[in-house]
Amino acid sequence: MTQRQKPPFRADHVGSLLRPREVLQARADREAGRISPKQLRAIEDKAIRQAVKMQEDSGLQAVTDGEMRRKSWHMDFLYRLGGVEKADTKVTVQFHGQAGDIPYEAEGLRITAPLGLNDTIFGEDFAYLKSVAQAVPKLTIPSPSMIHRRGGKIFENSPYHNVDELFADVAKVYAEEIERLGKLGLTYLQMDDTTFATLCDPDQRQGLSKAGDDGEHMHLKYISLVNGALARKPAGMSVCTHSCRGNFRSSWIASGGYDFVAEALFNELKVDGFFLEYDDERSGSFAPLRFLPKGKMVVLGLVTTKKGALESKDDLKRRIDQAAKYAPLEQLCLSPQCGFSSTLEGNDLSIEEQAAKLRLVVETAREVWG
Repeated sequence: MTQRQKPPFRADHVGSLLRPREVLQARADREAGRISPKQLRAIEDKAIRQAVKMQEDSGLQAVTDGEMRRKSWHMDFLYRLGGVEKADTKVTVQFHGQAGDIPYEAEGLRITAPLGLNDTIFGEDFAYLKSVAQAVPKLTIPSPSMIHRRGGKIFENSPYHNVDELFADVAKVYAEEIERLGKLGLTYLQMDDTTFATLCDPDQRQGLSKAGDDGEHMHLKYISLVNGALARKPAGMSVCTHSCRGNFRSSWIASGGYDFVAEALFNELKVDGFFLEYDDERSGSFAPLRFLPKGKMVVLGLVTTKKGALESKDDLKRRIDQAAKYAPLEQLCLSPQCGFSSTLEGNDLSIEEQAAKLRLVVETAREVWG
């Protein structure tokens, strides 16, 4: 890994980290009114400093704040959009894990007014990360498609009557947000997206069609939406997207290889790199990587965040070699398959095991790419 390399780096990671007990307790205390917002933020600040040090000590060239200040990887962002409110009801999402199915009560949203941007979302959070990081500070935000895919009954009593009307304003709001973040000094942005990967699952496409959308072609609308969101991206900002099949307490919601979306995704989405889950058979083969054009990178998520057992370097190198049969080695990178804690609950491993996973990623990448 050279210092001159642009993001994504040969060794990278997706973003969220396990919350220490102190942060979980502080959040509970804040909800109960036992501490103030200022006191909560001070505890989060300390946890972020520790998380940054852990990432930098592992050898990563880009670091995040671990999403320590968030309850949810995406809803904390979406609820801060002007015109968006929390829905009165929740939707049960069925996750699947090695120990069986896990129901998750997902919060939804309502759109009660035309979308707008009241402030720079996560702007203060990024400024703090930037102030304590020696490595490149990286910010993660949900993909704009998440307002549709995880919103629930978003067109009820809404100023928007259809997807096209909604997406036009979502793109404008995101474009302004990204421009503002650039002015704060952000040079590495990651958009987290569950739509592209989950739509590779025929059951998910069928469910979307039953809900009134075109499940067979919705990924093309999502690609156009993300491209619109990047319309005002600063020239010096690198943007990647992370495609996820669900991540809650070491469980998932979908399966299926990238074959269904790969050609359009790799060639039409105007990003610099793609973080792709490849930690088990649910992700399919590396064959879709044959569609990767020159100038874009794929970050192979070969190291699972769903369990603490370490992968062997030899196995990881063999899998990288297999991927390199379909895409040039110089266009490949390595990372964990997803975040370690997309929600407060976190995945089923320890903070020590998490740190070992990140060290493994860095060590393997150095041995493969130098």
